[in-house]
Amino acid sequence: MRNTSPSTHDATSETLQSLGIRKWYSFMEETHTTESGQAADGKPQWKLAIAVAVRNPYAGSFISDLSPLVAVSRDLGAEFGRRITAVAGRSKIESYGKACIVGLEGEYEHGNALLTTEFADPVREAIGGGKAWISSSGKRGAPGTAIDVPLAHKDALYVRSHYDTMTLFFGDAPASREIVVIFAAATRGRLHARLGGLSAGDVKGIDGLR
Repeated sequence: MRNTSPSTHDATSETLQSLGIRKWYSFMEETHTTESGQAADGKPQWKLAIAVAVRNPYAGSFISDLSPLVAVSRDLGAEFGRRITAVAGRSKIESYGKACIVGLEGEYEHGNALLTTEFADPVREAIGGGKAWISSSGKRGAPGTAIDVPLAHKDALYVRSHYDTMTLFFGDAPASREIVVIFAAATRGRLHARLGGLSAGDVKGIDGLR
């Protein structure tokens, strides 16, 4: 368990401030029927997303060592975990994914530096664990660029019913020297998924696959 003393909170706050955060975003979708109008087989599907626009310290330059950006991403992940669980409330998260959009003066690799295991593990911890690797995507783009954030079951990638996406865009981000970092989640698989494969109810949650 991570230390939650005031000094740790202060350190985390300082780290987040060093990222040059301009804006946080939150999104929620609640789907009750399929595209053909079939009512949900059970509970509706909730898709949730948290995103942040941060300053890109490496915009306009090539830096061989991106480890400083990776290092600060752990505290960013902790804040994402806090925010995504607050949005989810009592709903259990079953699938997740992450993504980035890098402003046009930056490299795609700059965004990836904020999406490594250092970022992901605190989010896993906040949502109650996750054995599967977190599907990821990214691109470079201007404000308003749309991105499909991939979703997959948090404990078993072989669960076909949970392969999905959440499409997002940000009207004012990323600026040319910014990075938008995104984490998305869903509370169940697709409505009326019927393509076979491993059932979510049969997941063993041991190796991240089955």
